[in-house]
Amino acid sequence: MIGKTVRRGLLAAAMTMIVAGQAGAADLKWAHVYEEGSSYHKWALWAAGQIKEKTGGRVNVSVYPASSLGKEAEINEGLTIGSVDMIYTGPNFAERDYGPIAISDYPFMLKNYDHWKAYRDSDLFKDLSEGYRSATGHSVMAITWYGYRHVTSNFPITKPDDMKGLKIRVPDSPLMLLFPNAVGANPTPIAFSEVYLALQQGVVDAQENPLPTIKFKKFYEVQSNINLTGHIGNSLIIVVSETAMAQLGEDAATVEAVLKDAAARNADEIYQSEQELAEWFVEQGIKVNEVDKAAFQAAVEPILTDESKVPYTQEQYERMQALAQ
Repeated sequence: MIGKTVRRGLLAAAMTMIVAGQAGAADLKWAHVYEEGSSYHKWALWAAGQIKEKTGGRVNVSVYPASSLGKEAEINEGLTIGSVDMIYTGPNFAERDYGPIAISDYPFMLKNYDHWKAYRDSDLFKDLSEGYRSATGHSVMAITWYGYRHVTSNFPITKPDDMKGLKIRVPDSPLMLLFPNAVGANPTPIAFSEVYLALQQGVVDAQENPLPTIKFKKFYEVQSNINLTGHIGNSLIIVVSETAMAQLGEDAATVEAVLKDAAARNADEIYQSEQELAEWFVEQGIKVNEVDKAAFQAAVEPILTDESKVPYTQEQYERMQALAQ
């Protein structure tokens, strides 16, 4: 990993190469780790088309799915070194540069989808996005819904004790270790592109993701149970690098508006699919298990308000909770 000081130095050097007269034209690479058949890729392509049309061809966005330009940690780094210009990423990855941006991804932080939408439209999200920009130089242009994460396994999991010692794949981020550690599981970070094979080969015994992701990644082919823990209300943010923003010039506002529109359309599509997929999985022969959610929540709740264990402040936590009212 490149140190922050070195990274900002590289970024400053790159910025000096951008001539003011070039600010009206840009060819941007948008990288993400999701399959071509996913909603995230579909709406990225839609946004690319809208951006080209609304800027009169001055801004051209090429979308690179399925980790083709790197795994998630690599594309985050790519914003600074210039290998990518835009990314979908989880707040749990952005947390490495600015901790509070991940507040919405902490276990049981969000009460429901309406709470998430209130956060999306809030001054709190604007403030945290500005904090991330100050820390990195990069701009959070939009946030979209990824879904409630549920644990899949090859046996029923209905209470925290069922997860003791369970070797479960999680994304490679500290935030994602919190829930499995709290219930006594054994979290194992594995890249998103490698999860199916890890489950198939028994490298791990379980994983956790939203229902739409479980479907499009076909994890149900190698896991017989979906346990509706709903332990994290997960988001993705769309981030544009500082160098790319400089290239956009006056088109930046148009690009941001399109990205917010695409993110909102994707979010509603993902949420709707969540409402329908439990029945679909049952039709495929998968066991879909209700859980004692209060017990899972009780296992992690003391951590959420302990500032020594989380990257956000008590004031930010209270602002987030007030949005659910």
